[in-house]
Amino acid sequence: MSEQEIKVPDLGGADEVEIIEITVSAGDSVEEEDPILTVESDKASVELPSPAAGKITKITVKVGDKVKEGDVVGMMEAASGGADEAQADDDVPAQDETKGGSDAKTEASESSGKKSDDTESKPRKAASGGGSRKEKVQVPDMGGSENVPIIEINVKEGDEVSEDDPLVTVESDKATMEIPSPFAGKIGKLLVAEGDKISQGDDLLEMTVSDAGEKEAEAEGDDGGSEKAEAKPEPSDQSDKQQKAAAPSAADRETTVEAELPAPGTKVHAGPAVRKIARELGADLTRVKGSGPKNRILKDDVHAYVKSQLKQAQAGGEVAAGGGSGIPGIKLPDFSQFGDITREPMSRMQIATANNMSRSWLNVPHVTQFDDADITDMETFRKGQKAAGEKRGSKLTPLPFLLKACAQALAELPQFNVALDMDKKEIVRKKYIHIGIAVDTPNGLMVPVIRNVDQKGLWELADEAMELAGKARDKKLKPNEMQGACFSITSLGGIGGTAFTPIVNAPEVAILGLSKAAMKPVWDGSQFQPRLMLPLSLSYDHRAVNGADAARFTARLSELLGDIRHLLL
Repeated sequence: MSEQEIKVPDLGGADEVEIIEITVSAGDSVEEEDPILTVESDKASVELPSPAAGKITKITVKVGDKVKEGDVVGMMEAASGGADEAQADDDVPAQDETKGGSDAKTEASESSGKKSDDTESKPRKAASGGGSRKEKVQVPDMGGSENVPIIEINVKEGDEVSEDDPLVTVESDKATMEIPSPFAGKIGKLLVAEGDKISQGDDLLEMTVSDAGEKEAEAEGDDGGSEKAEAKPEPSDQSDKQQKAAAPSAADRETTVEAELPAPGTKVHAGPAVRKIARELGADLTRVKGSGPKNRILKDDVHAYVKSQLKQAQAGGEVAAGGGSGIPGIKLPDFSQFGDITREPMSRMQIATANNMSRSWLNVPHVTQFDDADITDMETFRKGQKAAGEKRGSKLTPLPFLLKACAQALAELPQFNVALDMDKKEIVRKKYIHIGIAVDTPNGLMVPVIRNVDQKGLWELADEAMELAGKARDKKLKPNEMQGACFSITSLGGIGGTAFTPIVNAPEVAILGLSKAAMKPVWDGSQFQPRLMLPLSLSYDHRAVNGADAARFTARLSELLGDIRHLLL
C-alpha cells in the first residue's frame, strides 16, 4: 500500500467552499467514490468522494474550514493496483506535481502534451461545426408543483423563438404560468401535447440552438464530464457483492418486504445529488432499492420510495375521508334518493384550498380576538387624496393603510412574525415583513404576497396590491408571488358582516379578518359622537401567541388606524 494525498477535485467553478460535514476519520477503510466530506457552495451541497479504495490515515481539515480545488484535505493508504494506476493517470497533466524518476516525468510530459493538444483541438472542431446544436428543453422548477396539466402549447414544429419566449402554458393549483424558452433557436420535435401532466425535469421539446462555438464546446465538455462522473461509481463491485451477500441473512430475519432491502449499514451506490435529495426528504438510502446499473440509486428511486412510504402511512386509516388526521371520515348517503342531483369534479384550486384549510384547522389551536378600530379620520384623509390618485393613475383604498399598520404592529410585537418548527422544537424568527392579501376570484380564494411592506409607502403599496389582485383574477400569478408571507389579511368588508373567525394560513401564526365598517355612536366623555368603526377579527396560533399579546396587537392596530400620524413615528 502507498500513502497519497486526498485533494479537492474540480468544484464546478466555485472558488472557495465551506466544509459542513466530515464523514470519515483516521483509521476508516473506504471504497473508491465513498464520500470523504461534504462542502457547501452558494448554490448546493456536494460530497467529495474518495479518489481510491484504501485506509484513511489523516484528516487535515475540520468543519467550517474553507477549501478550493487542489487543496489537500487528508492522507490515505491506497490499495495497490488499479487505484494507484488511476491516481497516476489523474496526476499526469500536473507535471510539476508528479513524483518519480526522470523517465516518468518525460513520459508524463509527452502524454500531457498529447492530451492537451487533443483537448484543444476538440473545441476548435466544435466551433467550426456550423454554430448550432440540438438541445432538449426540460420543465424548470415550478415552485414545487408536480403533475401540472398543459393547457396550451404556444409553439409548433419549425417555429423560430427567442430566449424567454413562452413555449407552453400550464395550470397549477392556484395559477396559470408560461414556461419560457431557455435558448434562442428553432423548434424541432414536440414531446408533449395539450392535457399532458408534467413535472420538473420532464422533457418538453427538442430544438436547434444557434450558439457561439465556445459555448457549444463548453456544453460538450460538460456532457463528457457528466458521463465520466456517472460512470465512476459503477466499478465498485465489492459493494454490490456485499449487498447480495447481505440479502439472504436479511430474508432469514425479516419479512418478505424487507428481504428486498439492503442490510442496515450496507454501502449504497448513489451520487452526491441523490444523497442531498435523500437528506432533504429524510429518506434512508439503505432502505431504497436502486434501479440504475448495478443497483445504483437514482433520484426517481428516492422519490418513489418517499411516495410509497406516504401511501403506507395513509393506508392505516380512512385518510381520504378523514384528511390524514385519524378522524373517521363522513360517509355520504345516496342523495339521489331524496331528489334530482348532478355531480361535477372539484377544481384543482378547490381541492388545494380544502386540503390546506383542513390541515391548518386540525394542526393549529385557533383563538380569535375581536376589536373595533375608529377609522373616521383615516377615511377623511383617504378620500381627500382622490384627486392626487387620479393624477397618478392610482386608487388609494383602505388596504395600504391596513398593510402599513400591520407591518408596524408586527415589528413591535415580533412574536407574531414567527413560524414553529415542531420537529426540531425551534421557533423561526423572521427578519422580514411580507404580508399576504386574500383576493376573491371567480376561480376561488388566492393569496398573493406583498414583500417588505415596512419599507414601502402608501402609494407604492396601493399600486402593488392592485397589480397583484388583477393577476390573481386573471390567473396569472407566479408561484413565487404567493409564497413567503409572514402574516395575512382577509377582508369581507365589501360584502358585509360584523365579525368572523378566519383560519390561520400555516406556517404563519396569525391572520387578520376585516368586516364591514359601520357608523356607531361612540362616547367621547361628554356625549355620543358618530364614528366610523371597522370590526377586526385576529385569529392566531395559541402555541406561538398568547391572549394578552393578541389583545395588544389589535389595540395597537386600532391606535395606528385611529390616528395615521402614528405611522410616521
